[in-house]
Amino acid sequence: MGAMSLWHWLVVLVIVLLVFGTKRLSGLGSDLGNAIKGFRSAMKESEADDQSADQQKLEQADARRTSEGASASGVGPDTASAPGAPKDGPKA
Repeated sequence: MGAMSLWHWLVVLVIVLLVFGTKRLSGLGSDLGNAIKGFRSAMKESEADDQSADQQKLEQADARRTSEGASASGVGPDTASAPGAPKDGPKA
């Protein structure tokens, strides 16, 4: 009652061949092979898309950090004086 022996598997194979025929089984094998190839190519495309999305996120974060660094150093438009405002400060 344990695992099936080699003879059991051979009998099963012969019955499958008789039921389905060799042409159908070869067609099934090629269809299965094409499905596996399609799955692999889709996985590669998905990984490439993930890597490009990660690269875009990194570039956006770098651009954000660069713009934040420029405004914090006093170079950005936030620190420009208003027109007509005194440049030396109030006089006492």
